[in-house]
Amino acid sequence: MADDDKPKKKGGILKWILILLMLLALAGGGVWYYFFSTLPGSKNAAAASVAGGGTVTKTVAAPSAPSNALPTKELKPFLVNLADPLGKRYIKLTFEVEMSGPQVGAELDAQNARIRDAVIMLLSSKTYADLAPTESKLVLQNELVDRLNKILGGPKITRVFFTDMVIQ
Repeated sequence: MADDDKPKKKGGILKWILILLMLLALAGGGVWYYFFSTLPGSKNAAAASVAGGGTVTKTVAAPSAPSNALPTKELKPFLVNLADPLGKRYIKLTFEVEMSGPQVGAELDAQNARIRDAVIMLLSSKTYADLAPTESKLVLQNELVDRLNKILGGPKITRVFFTDMVIQ
């Protein structure tokens, strides 16, 4: 009974001051990391990713194009569900195609439905694991060139440039 009569000793103010200092130090470290690791030119700037485990591919501006550069045409963005067993992953992809000549742009417009269908079918057959590595993105570019050239009936598309890619 004598133990029950003694008031329980509560944590002192020193404990709360230490907790507050630790939280401030963590917050300061987070702010420092955010500002100094995501600056252009820093090592971690290219490794920025979308919240939730997504990846972002950032397009770097090419040096000024020579006067004999081939024409390009941007296609409308594609938003496609990936072949994920749970059906929760998707890709948003925007790209430009480099054409062998300016007349190919009219052919792309004329075959728009077939092109969009082919790209959607290709992207929906991929999984997140298929697209995550950089090498896989290069393979995807080559696959897109092959599919577009089959639709257009010849080697009219020389390259594909990703201008926006979000995989989540």
